[in-house]
Amino acid sequence: VFVGRATRAVEFMERADKAYLASVRFGIVTDTQDTTGTVLESRGGRPEEEEVRRVLEGFRGQMQQLPPLYSAIKVDGRKLYQYARAGKEVEREARSITLHEVEALGYEGEDYRFRVVCSKGTYIRTICHDLGQALGCGGAMSALTRLRAGAFRLEDAAELDAVVAAAGEGFLLPVDSLFAAHPALTVDAGQNRRVRCGNDFAYEGAPGTFRLYDEAGEFLALAESGEGRMKVIKSFFEV
Repeated sequence: VFVGRATRAVEFMERADKAYLASVRFGIVTDTQDTTGTVLESRGGRPEEEEVRRVLEGFRGQMQQLPPLYSAIKVDGRKLYQYARAGKEVEREARSITLHEVEALGYEGEDYRFRVVCSKGTYIRTICHDLGQALGCGGAMSALTRLRAGAFRLEDAAELDAVVAAAGEGFLLPVDSLFAAHPALTVDAGQNRRVRCGNDFAYEGAPGTFRLYDEAGEFLALAESGEGRMKVIKSFFEV
């Protein structure tokens, strides 16, 4: 949830990487690609852990992924799941996704667990489905936990009941927390004026993306340096 000036940062969150902990149940194929759907095939069998690990490692990197029929992607103004519920199958376009990290965690009970860090738009249940297909036994996602979205981690989250009880007081994070991975840089008075006017300024430091602060510690902007200049990407100071 983005509030006030922080709404200017939504675009950065939308394209942020995400991390998930997923479980896949082998031996079945469902219409929704997870275990809540209707079983279309029951193949049985349980692949060896080392085989799963080997095939899963092959999913690392950039690939084309065909979105599931039961998804909110729109085709001709209607969501795919609306077509699916009406018993209609429409043509879908594969999308480019990237799995930056894939970690096999092994079996827990009847399900196989793995962790993945992925780009925007990745369907983890489709990864589970495709993994099952690659292994020849079928597979459907049985559990999913989002561990991280951009800079925000599950271990830093608050229970909804606690947020409601406190009427939100004390739970709002500063907008610069979204960009914690980028180094902070304090600007002088002259640079401060230029940033507040949306202008760039001379900078001879290393190239990269920075959080800019004024001398009083107010977060001013996210900026990028290069070729001797510091340019504002997006400003966040109070007007």
